[in-house]
Amino acid sequence: MSKNYHALVGDQIYMGGAADVQDMISEAKCEVIVDLREEASQSIELNEHVTRIQIPIGDNSETPQAELFEQAIKHITDAYKNGKKVGFHCGGGKGRTGAVAIGTLIELGLAQSIEEAELKAKSIRPIIRIREPQREALEKLYVK
Repeated sequence: MSKNYHALVGDQIYMGGAADVQDMISEAKCEVIVDLREEASQSIELNEHVTRIQIPIGDNSETPQAELFEQAIKHITDAYKNGKKVGFHCGGGKGRTGAVAIGTLIELGLAQSIEEAELKAKSIRPIIRIREPQREALEKLYVK
């Protein structure tokens, strides 16, 4: 059986779509799951050893996307720095997941620019396709 999620950073940070969460927990042993879906009212049942954090990133969110991406990236990098395995996902694992992957790589010093981080993230998960509002949010965070 092939897995549909991908390791972004070593064996500690994983990314995928909503359908990959159970596998991230059972196979990759993720202890923290960051759900980027605005449309998710309730995620699948997680066991008591898994912390679920929902950052509702959507096109019509009242909170600016840049702030939401920043929150998601901080949760992921904090979990990583604390030695936890973390998985993050949106619906299909393309747009919001891609944008958060790009920010995570920059925050961890594994890429110096949005372009470099996007190339690296796409080399790991080729279906990543960030949309213009997502790119603009990343530029607010990482282009000085």
